[in-house]
Amino acid sequence: MTTHLRRILATLTLFFTEFTVTLLLGIAGVVGFLALGREVFDQDAATFDAAAFRCARKLLGPRQQWVEAITFLASRNFITVAGCLLINWFLLIRRHRWNSLLVPVVALGSITLNLALKQFYHRPRPLLPLVSASGLSFPSGHAMISSSFYGLLIYLCYTYVRRPLWRWLLIAGLVLLIVLIGITRVYLRVHYATDVLAGFTAGLVWLLVAIPVLKQLEKRWKKPFENPAQTAEKQPE
Repeated sequence: MTTHLRRILATLTLFFTEFTVTLLLGIAGVVGFLALGREVFDQDAATFDAAAFRCARKLLGPRQQWVEAITFLASRNFITVAGCLLINWFLLIRRHRWNSLLVPVVALGSITLNLALKQFYHRPRPLLPLVSASGLSFPSGHAMISSSFYGLLIYLCYTYVRRPLWRWLLIAGLVLLIVLIGITRVYLRVHYATDVLAGFTAGLVWLLVAIPVLKQLEKRWKKPFENPAQTAEKQPE
């Protein structure tokens, strides 16, 4: 078997593996979200949500300032600032315009989809919240935004961080942050646990849709977007 043929087979194997994993995760995410939505509609999740409130309280203990600091990391104000900084970093330092496009698509798409789902399910927030919160409850916007935005950072770390130790430390830290954000939303009684699980699931599904679509667009139109100077040189005077 020639080296060229081996490379082709290796590329095809990698493609089909990535496609299969993405497809299975997407299907599992959609099924999981629909199952959670049905539980909410049928009001069968009350026992689970009540137990989650108690567990979150025992896990985090008495109310502390760091809880609100963690939950702030998935607020729209923080994500807007962090997203703008990340876009500028890709544009000015990394010179990768497609990644700079990926950030707003994931963030804005996640927020828009979350608002649409909230209106569809129209679930009120829990009673007696520890902090003020407005709007509807299902799915959790903080959970959905955190899983999509920080999930995007996980994807970028996995793709671009070359040193394995740093790569996996960053990924582990981001995963921990996502989980903590979800727990704090339940702890502060601004969301039910089912809201948070649904938010995580919907954010992951949106991420699995957005990244492959933009990667395909990048392959088709990469030259005009990535090399405008070269394109201009080829134009007749």
